[in-house]
Amino acid sequence: MNTLILIAADLAAITTLTLALYLRRHRRRDLVVSYLGMNVGVLAVATALSGSAAGVGLGLGLFGVLSIIRLRSTELAQHEVAYYFSALALGLIAGIGVEPLWLTLSLMALVLLVMFIGDNPRVLPAYRHQTVVLDRAINNEPELYARLEEVLNGKVHSATIQELDMVNDKTIVDVRYAVHPQQPPHPQLGFNQPAGALSPAPQELPAQPAPPTQQSVPTSAGVA
Repeated sequence: MNTLILIAADLAAITTLTLALYLRRHRRRDLVVSYLGMNVGVLAVATALSGSAAGVGLGLGLFGVLSIIRLRSTELAQHEVAYYFSALALGLIAGIGVEPLWLTLSLMALVLLVMFIGDNPRVLPAYRHQTVVLDRAINNEPELYARLEEVLNGKVHSATIQELDMVNDKTIVDVRYAVHPQQPPHPQLGFNQPAGALSPAPQELPAQPAPPTQQSVPTSAGVA
């Protein structure tokens, strides 16, 4: 009975992790398929081996082997690696089935809670990580930081030079920075006019006199 509950709990947890969290925030369908297939596969193997004496050891070994194979196959971002290991952990926890039952369910809920908070866009929203290519070869650190802050419009926390090309005058830098909050522009009240000042009322132009009307003079008829 507990096995069926754990399988249902794992399916609900991996669905929440992939569809409600990852796909909604990052929109990468291929990794959703990878997370679902990996989780269900680990769950099936761990459940089948849970009754044997070496079930826990084989489960952890499977965890390590799958991690090496998956991480060497393609390049993943750090948040994608976190989702990947969370999917594996959910499958292992549900497959091994730690007693009592509430402890297993609590561990699975803890994994989901950590990913929900850690990958929330409201956590450190101003922090960024970017690779910047500068059109100058700069090896002076203060000058490099000043140039990066000018280009990125933020506060640079760390900058690692990956390539310094003196021939082509180019610098490739790995930058971690925090963007400055954008300030709303002030309303334009007039040319060179302080805020709060009222624009002068338009002056009326003096009325120009109307041009004189030309009157036609009747001509006298000739005498026969």
